Amino acid sequence: MAESSNITLQSKEPSLGQIQIAPEVLEIIVGIAVSQIDGVNRMRGSISSSVNELFGRKKSLGKGVKLTIVDDQISVDVYAYLNYGVSVPKVALAIQDKVKQQILFMTDLALNEVNVHITGIVTEKTESTIDPNNLFGDEDPEVDENEDGEES
Repeated sequence: MAESSNITLQSKEPSLGQIQIAPEVLEIIVGIAVSQIDGVNRMRGSISSSVNELFGRKKSLGKGVKLTIVDDQISVDVYAYLNYGVSVPKVALAIQDKVKQQILFMTDLALNEVNVHITGIVTEKTESTIDPNNLFGDEDPEVDENEDGEES
């Protein structure tokens, strides 16, 4: 999770006051940006966020994102699961580019670094070829039997 202090934007022009952004906002921006990249299956979440989503509570858009602010330098760690068969380096570079671009575009903040952690690969679900009515495959489906057990 992000630190509790807000980030104050520095304006080059005279303004009417300060503009502050909560770190959670940056986490949400990063989470949405990463989820839009082809090849990303999902973001890593904590057990509590997984349980909350299981019970239909609000989906956390900032999960899988860790924000670190040290001496006005902002670093982002992204933890993601990728789809099987994608190029890991290509997707990781796309994540870095998209995150830096979206944060700069939406907040005018430059990130010091974007670290991408691939925590797993998600394989495609295969459909079962087992017929639940014929578990052992010992019946010939083309042969119909009548009620007396005789072939028709």
